[in-house]
Amino acid sequence: MIVAAPVSPRPIAVVVLAAGLGTRMRSERAKVLHELAGRPLVHYPLLALRPLHPERVVLVVGHQADLVQAAAEQVPTDRREIVLQAEQRGTGHAVRCAMAARAGFDGDVIVLYGDVPLIRTETLQALVAAHREHDAALTLLTLHFQDPTGYGRIVRDAEGRVQRIVEQRDATPAERAITEINPGFYCIRSDVLGPLLERLQPNNAQGELYLTDVVGMAAAAGRRVASVAVADPDEVAGINTRAELACLEARMRDDLTQRFMAAGVTFEDPATAYLGTEVEIGPDTVIGPNVVLRGRTRIGAGCRLDGTNFLTDTALGDRVHVLFGTVSDGAVVGADAVLGPYARLRPGTRLGERVHIGNFVETKKAVLGAGTKANHLTYLGDCVIGPDTNVGAGTITCNYDGFKKSETRIGARVQIGSDTQLVAPVTVGDDAYVAAGTTVTKDVPPGALAVSRVPVRFIEGWTERKRAHEGQRGGKKGGG
Repeated sequence: MIVAAPVSPRPIAVVVLAAGLGTRMRSERAKVLHELAGRPLVHYPLLALRPLHPERVVLVVGHQADLVQAAAEQVPTDRREIVLQAEQRGTGHAVRCAMAARAGFDGDVIVLYGDVPLIRTETLQALVAAHREHDAALTLLTLHFQDPTGYGRIVRDAEGRVQRIVEQRDATPAERAITEINPGFYCIRSDVLGPLLERLQPNNAQGELYLTDVVGMAAAAGRRVASVAVADPDEVAGINTRAELACLEARMRDDLTQRFMAAGVTFEDPATAYLGTEVEIGPDTVIGPNVVLRGRTRIGAGCRLDGTNFLTDTALGDRVHVLFGTVSDGAVVGADAVLGPYARLRPGTRLGERVHIGNFVETKKAVLGAGTKANHLTYLGDCVIGPDTNVGAGTITCNYDGFKKSETRIGARVQIGSDTQLVAPVTVGDDAYVAAGTTVTKDVPPGALAVSRVPVRFIEGWTERKRAHEGQRGGKKGGG
């Protein structure tokens, strides 16, 4: 018996349209750069596409092209191409620019917009599956809207077959009454798409090349046009105004907090918890009001965030207590640590278990061993500190000499007195003491006491002479 070899699936290329300014946003920023849950809008469709393993993802950019490209590159992929649409002449022109970059590609092309943050991978997979199941030349998503104002309408024939798409501004009154709309997602055979794009004409009120026209052209040529209905309007909705962005932010915030609460997390005020889509929170953690968690932040189990905290790309171990007003960016914090109030952890901070970082303490590229404490008014930058060391109030690691940054190393069980300056590069050995008010410019041996105080002098009668002198000059008495 001869067994036929399996047929390899047709390759997929994706065109993401992200060239527009988005005039209704009333912004100088490109629309796809506006953020939702801490991410640029363009990230969301790019993330949804990744499980489809496209052969290429072509991002069409225009307004603020460099910034849009930089934002897209934050989503890892080795199959992305950037195409510039220097003059925005419509969606058909944008796809034509993209296909010129993919000359010779033979497969299926998915086309979608860069401002559709709720699109799911499953929906895109269903679009491709229906396209191939029906052996269609072109397949599109459709949606029924009670109020379809502003959207292109799906015009069907008497048998229910898609004939064409008519844009709102070009539609007749009868066509405007149609409630089935085009959200702008397509899967098209590349050998069909190329010739249709070349035939596009700007025969519309805007004088642009509409991608929607290829639907009618394909149907008129006898090509099979299929459609897939979408149930959730929000999933395929683009963001056109700041009000729409705010509404979607509220929906996403509610979805995320509901998910975490179902998993054992307490939010004292869910309405003021602002979470990113990549955030993870362990069970029995309590989140106070006005907390912002962004990026790849990881919160362990049994933690408490008192409120008004802002954490980005930060990892907290179990049972960490974050007091009011603490800000952290790119820090890693061990279990049972205490942070704040009003502490600031900058990138490169690595704190061991049971570390205390107190009020108005700032860390940057600081590695602190287990049990070490810096409770008040301190700057720790470019330093490595061993376990069970105490850093007194007002301590500064002087890490920058105007040309380069140098490192301070402090050993285990060290006592750093208040108002100490450690001028890097410098090392303080294990079990050393540094007296209050000391400026350390040389290495301190283990177990030694470092003191750099000027002996106190007393000038008798100074106050009386000072007041008499000021009085002769007509100085004012009393406080101001």
